[in-house]
Amino acid sequence: MSAGKGRLIGVGTGPGDPELLTLKALKAIGQADVLAHFLKQGREGNARRIVSPHWPEGAIELPLAYTVTTEIDRTEPAYRGAISGFFDASAELIADHLDAGRTVSVLSEGDPLFYGSYMHIHVRLANRYPTEVVPGVTSLSGCWSAAGLPLMQGDDVFTVLPGTLDLNELTRRLGDADAAAIMKVGRNLPKIRQALADAGKLEGAVYVERGTMDNAAVMPLAQRDDSPAPYFSQVLVPGWAGRP
Repeated sequence: MSAGKGRLIGVGTGPGDPELLTLKALKAIGQADVLAHFLKQGREGNARRIVSPHWPEGAIELPLAYTVTTEIDRTEPAYRGAISGFFDASAELIADHLDAGRTVSVLSEGDPLFYGSYMHIHVRLANRYPTEVVPGVTSLSGCWSAAGLPLMQGDDVFTVLPGTLDLNELTRRLGDADAAAIMKVGRNLPKIRQALADAGKLEGAVYVERGTMDNAAVMPLAQRDDSPAPYFSQVLVPGWAGRP
């Protein structure tokens, strides 16, 4: 820690249902001088929506709008440069408040350290300021609970996979897993379906869209067409082969 007087808090807001905010998250939100949150240009941002019923009066709002999302392929150098620059700039905006002695809570959908944008702030600032991370209910547990789907048991090996992997790697890793959750579905849905078929695990796979939200949808993957899935979507592959 340096001489910075402020405190940084990464706050997990859960997967969408405002009732899944933890008591500790509500405390961190209520005591914040500044509430920072990520969003896509022109949209409210899911974390902001989740927290809105509990927004503390007088708190400074610090929206952090992504400069790029899907406009450039994530493997392109231009994307990596743009997103790295965005997180650099966002961290310094937060640091300005921390240097002024303010407590800054950074809202993170799901859990802050699980595929979360907050991680990019954490690695830039946690060595400079007093920092706390408040865990949140993950999208994984939100989705399998919305589906009512027991996913793993006993010695099952559970694997979390990004749908952005290439077909061969996705197929290989699915073949090695007893149970799996596939994230980052989006335009990768046809590839995910093919990988599951090639791994012999298409039957029983479940598609969950916006798990825990009011407009959630759950169905066998076989019933979902190949149109791009919303950002908040997952494919669940249950294990527990010996279930009653």
